[in-house]
Amino acid sequence: HGRRAAQHGMAAPVLLLLLARLVASTWHEGSGYYLESHTNEVYAEEPPPEPALDYRRVPQWCSTLSIYRGEATCYSPRGSSYRSSLGTRCELSCARGYRLVGPSAVQCLPSRHWSGMAYCRQIRCHVLPAVLRGSYVCSAGVQMDSRCDYTCQPGYQLEGDRSRICMEDGRWSGSEPVCVDLEPPKIRCPDSRERIAEPGKLTATVYWDPPRVRDSADGVIKRVMLRGPEPGSEFPEGEHVIRYTAHDQAYNRASCKFSIRVHVRRCPALKPPQNGYISCTSDGNNYGATCEYLCDGGFERQGTSLRVCQSSQQWTGSQPLCAPMQINTDVGSAASLLDQFHEKRRLLVISAPDPSNRYYKMQMSMLQVSRASRRPPAHLHTSTPSLPPPQQAACGLDLRHVTTVELLGQPPHEVGRIREHRLSLGIIEELRRYLHLTRSHFNAVLLDKAGTDRERYIAPVSPDELFVFIDTYLLSEREAARRAQSGEPCE
Repeated sequence: HGRRAAQHGMAAPVLLLLLARLVASTWHEGSGYYLESHTNEVYAEEPPPEPALDYRRVPQWCSTLSIYRGEATCYSPRGSSYRSSLGTRCELSCARGYRLVGPSAVQCLPSRHWSGMAYCRQIRCHVLPAVLRGSYVCSAGVQMDSRCDYTCQPGYQLEGDRSRICMEDGRWSGSEPVCVDLEPPKIRCPDSRERIAEPGKLTATVYWDPPRVRDSADGVIKRVMLRGPEPGSEFPEGEHVIRYTAHDQAYNRASCKFSIRVHVRRCPALKPPQNGYISCTSDGNNYGATCEYLCDGGFERQGTSLRVCQSSQQWTGSQPLCAPMQINTDVGSAASLLDQFHEKRRLLVISAPDPSNRYYKMQMSMLQVSRASRRPPAHLHTSTPSLPPPQQAACGLDLRHVTTVELLGQPPHEVGRIREHRLSLGIIEELRRYLHLTRSHFNAVLLDKAGTDRERYIAPVSPDELFVFIDTYLLSEREAARRAQSGEPCE
């Protein structure tokens, strides 16, 4: 027995030396844990063969515990001097920022092994996803307590949490924010402007450039709407407001406006002349308007016929007069006589064999000319009683610018007259040839203001029939408008 003990005593140092060499190469501080520095994780290896120790002489039964980035708090039933003795119970914990992987408590078993293995793993959160149209910056990557602050690209605003923190449970605080376009586009309208109405018009044609629009986010403008007339439109007198509205892709909108003011330069209002009237273009007294002076029947214009409103707001020329028409019968030809009426008067030429002709007396009675204009010459005796001079038909003739010419009798006692003005025999003969008027029968011819033969009558014509024909076929547009405006002042 003593020999076996001696042999046993001799073998023990050899085994201990082998154990010490093995532990030094693979175990961390004799804890039974192996550390890989690049992962901060430890992996347990199979413990060495159980040493042949006398527990009464060696108080260490299980290997000493040591956790990288952690702590083991042990309680031995044999007292504080036996931290790894049989039955020792150790509670395991990790430093802040690390999580325990494995059991939280282990016990030294009779097999000289701890009842379990554990290690400390660094707490990490998942990598945050990228933010559309934004970015984030983290203080410590994905480690615990790392704070990530979000920002958005210019033109976008952050909606949601501006910061997120990696918490102890490995999750990020808050929720993922988004970058949204809440800023309206920038729009600038053209400057307001004033324009002068164009000559002869009450409007001005105005052009302008489109507004300048810019989106501060993605630079895309979805549409620009115009409220008001298009550029190049005609604007009447007064102030007009033009509005533009721009929409970006996020349906944000911005508006701008500018005004257009149109001025009409005007001359002082013209007054019609006595015994006449004015016919004006455009609005009557605006820049470029032309006014023509016209005289009533039986009157002729003396002075300028047209006046124009200038940009200086002054009229050209001076106001003419409407004087009683002077008929000069002391001319050398019928053409010279007719020229006096050109574009001024219409002529109703009445021819009769003699003043006692029944048709002639009937015609003159219906026309109701004055007593003086119907009095026959002294050498032409007639028993026709004088008629009173009612003025209704004569007024109607004057309104329509009609002058009556009478050609009566046979040579050598033939008479021609325009009211009280006597015509020479030569002019009478020229008029008859020009108008193809016979001396043997009653006939009448109506000439327009150009001296053109427009209608012939072989029997007396009533004033109403005559007026209807003139109003329907011979009046100019200006005369028709004045007739419609003035009505029938003779009634």
